[in-house]
Amino acid sequence: MVPDLTTVPIPLAQLPPLGPLQLAVVGHVELVSFVAVSHLPQAGEIQRAADFHECAAGGGAVVAVQLARLLGRPVPFFTALGRDAYGERAAAELTALGLDLQVAWRDGPSRRAITFVDGDGERTITVIGERLNPAAADPLPWDRLAACDGVFVTAADGPALQQARRARLLAATPRVRLQLLAQAGVQLDALIGSGLDPAERYRPGDLALEPALVIATEGGAGGRAIPGGRFAAPQRLRPVQDTYGAGDSFAAGVTAGLAAGWSVAEAISLGCHCGAACLDGRGPYGAQLRHSPAGWRLAEGAG
Repeated sequence: MVPDLTTVPIPLAQLPPLGPLQLAVVGHVELVSFVAVSHLPQAGEIQRAADFHECAAGGGAVVAVQLARLLGRPVPFFTALGRDAYGERAAAELTALGLDLQVAWRDGPSRRAITFVDGDGERTITVIGERLNPAAADPLPWDRLAACDGVFVTAADGPALQQARRARLLAATPRVRLQLLAQAGVQLDALIGSGLDPAERYRPGDLALEPALVIATEGGAGGRAIPGGRFAAPQRLRPVQDTYGAGDSFAAGVTAGLAAGWSVAEAISLGCHCGAACLDGRGPYGAQLRHSPAGWRLAEGAG
């Protein structure tokens, strides 16, 4: 039997330029409360939080901000928000983070989440309320997606997925729901999710139209690509600060690399570096990787 060799990420300095890409994200937002604790509370236990902060996050938002930082310019983000104080706050924060926000406003409440981050940086998420998905019937500029080199989707309805499929490259998370992908009749260029989360697991044959590339991440163990085999995570020299957003940052890096025409190994390498950088910050945006004329660097406030 041929051994399943593990590919080591290509160093950032050896990756090709991304070029003038047009990328977009279709997805969801949550206003997340981050609570830093020494360990997850047990039944009946009272703890004092070591840190607390809130920001607009969720998979769609994190992918979009990481893409904007990789490209150095605003990225269109098609989403839905409740017409309440939380929704208004999320819209303002995401615009300030460099997104070209395209919002379908809903009469219901915006979704919220509480995330406990323990002493090892691991996060546990509890969501509050229903996920608000942008839909093709919303009065959003869906025609813009046809001109995109790549689109990543975390939440949508079937017709919106079909709109996104007009882009040259379409990637998504399994949290879009495999049944919805099947009903929409779209074939993905990449399906990127967590191999450790049962809600994101994909097995060959789950979709009649198989994705061209399936990537399942495994945290510090790297992950597996089909085709491509196993890949390693970058070696870490510092303790993990916060794992929230690392997987979504990874997905953003892979999507950008594939949209730029890179090889699968190159795209996964950029994804690995994006995910690893995110681990060094407070919340999803504190240490995301970004590109500047001087080269790759961490986002402001990292460390």
